[in-house]
Amino acid sequence: MNRPSSQQLRDELKRVRERERYISLLKSTIGSLLVVAAVVVLVAMVWMPVLQIYGASMSPTLSEGDIVVSIKGSDFENGDLVAFYYGNKVLVKRCIAGPGDWVDIDQEGDVSVNGVLLNEPYITDKAFGDCNIELPYQVPEARYFMMGDHRSTSVDSRNSVIGCISEEQMIGKLFVRVWPLSNIEILG
Repeated sequence: MNRPSSQQLRDELKRVRERERYISLLKSTIGSLLVVAAVVVLVAMVWMPVLQIYGASMSPTLSEGDIVVSIKGSDFENGDLVAFYYGNKVLVKRCIAGPGDWVDIDQEGDVSVNGVLLNEPYITDKAFGDCNIELPYQVPEARYFMMGDHRSTSVDSRNSVIGCISEEQMIGKLFVRVWPLSNIEILG
């Protein structure tokens, strides 16, 4: 019977230890990658939700299929693009007025807040739109008046079906468009 030499035993022991080190390193790397992925998902869900745009109510500012990143918070200003929950959907509209503000819209679609006509360079065609509220309209406390940029087709706070949006419904302020790559830009 052939007995392995001491050199063969050392070589085999070295091979086994290297294999154990490799497996340990592989487990450590996979664990680290899983932790990083979990942190990224947590950050995305809690502080910076990523959303895809559906519909044309925000054109020409946003188009269907655009992917945007929003920032959670409750500091919304007039002109901000805001994502919010409406039923089981996520809608994106522009914040027009905050709590206690007075909103008025004339038949041509010109919007005034607290008696001051808004400068809205993001609007390509003004429209009175689907409005069934009595104007001028005072925004209730802890609510925001939202309108889409494509005023003739957008169903928004001008219609009592959606109405003004509460802070609890807010997801966040849109921060950046990340897709399509040719249109990456900071929003707002």
